[in-house]
Amino acid sequence: MKTFRRSMLSLLVLGALGCTKGTVNSNNTAPTDQAADLVTTSLAVNTDGAFNTISDVSVEAQVKVSIDTLCGTVWADSITRKTPTGQVPSYSYTAKYSYTLNCNPNSNTFSGSTTAISSYSGSFTGPNLSSTNSGSSNFTLSGLGKSSTTLGLSGEYKRAGSYQSKTDSGSNSVDVVVTDLVLTKPQHIIKSGTATITVSGMSTKTGSFSFNGVLVFNGGNTATLTLNGTVYTIDLATGIKTRH
Repeated sequence: MKTFRRSMLSLLVLGALGCTKGTVNSNNTAPTDQAADLVTTSLAVNTDGAFNTISDVSVEAQVKVSIDTLCGTVWADSITRKTPTGQVPSYSYTAKYSYTLNCNPNSNTFSGSTTAISSYSGSFTGPNLSSTNSGSSNFTLSGLGKSSTTLGLSGEYKRAGSYQSKTDSGSNSVDVVVTDLVLTKPQHIIKSGTATITVSGMSTKTGSFSFNGVLVFNGGNTATLTLNGTVYTIDLATGIKTRH
């Protein structure tokens, strides 16, 4: 088991903001604002969101194929990740991973891609939103061959659990389906990509809710979220969202 106190993504992809003590923007007045908070915390590095999982997958797979490219190879890994004491937001998560080096369909040779399946559980506490949750991911990472200058990632990330905000509490489920996310090599910097978003749940204050959206990765550490017609900019390092 590996123990990390900061994700490789914050070091490799979002390193310029590494230890920034960010927060989700608390100016929630639009009907979609709290749902956007739930999406943001499911993605952001400092709440151990999807981009820490993507970091785990891309770094681990790249290291593996540098020493072993026998297609059909399967291996497992596990990670426990915690923030340093006193950091805000704080989180503690444990994840288990299973990897497979994929074969070319017409030959018993490595295709340059890996399929990675994970499950995780844990919690985070932020200044405006806290959650205890669990989930899973299923990603295919391509471009692992030496001749490729980028990595491509597609797949699905899920998170579900309970949440507590300054004004509300309840249960929620977030589903992120990533399409053609491109990371540059060797730094693993986000270049482009899109994702579809579904967020639903039950609020003790307003009852059931369900929103659909689209996420566009702008490159670097920002993405644009359009959720039921409301547009936000999300900082994937700090977890700060800004409504337009």
